[in-house]
Amino acid sequence: MTLLELTLFLFLGFVGFQFWRIRSISEAANQYILQYCHTHQLQLLTLARTSTRITFKYAKPDWQSHFIFEFSGNGEDRYTGELKMVGKRVVRTQLPPYRV
Repeated sequence: MTLLELTLFLFLGFVGFQFWRIRSISEAANQYILQYCHTHQLQLLTLARTSTRITFKYAKPDWQSHFIFEFSGNGEDRYTGELKMVGKRVVRTQLPPYRV
């Protein structure tokens, strides 16, 4: 095995690890939004990640992800909220005024 092959294997392993890390963050966001909507008696309609980038908050490099989600307060209307996470830590959840 040459140094080039070893470097290639390490790089592919790192890329695979980061893919699973981003999937894990998306699953954590889904669980958080489900619990948030259940706590506030909202109906979750959709959840989507809009962007992901590297950040150096909290003294270590991690993924900063922005999510948008649609919810309903009365079962008829549809509103769009935002969720911002750094790693698996929720930084901000923002909802517009909605009808109950």
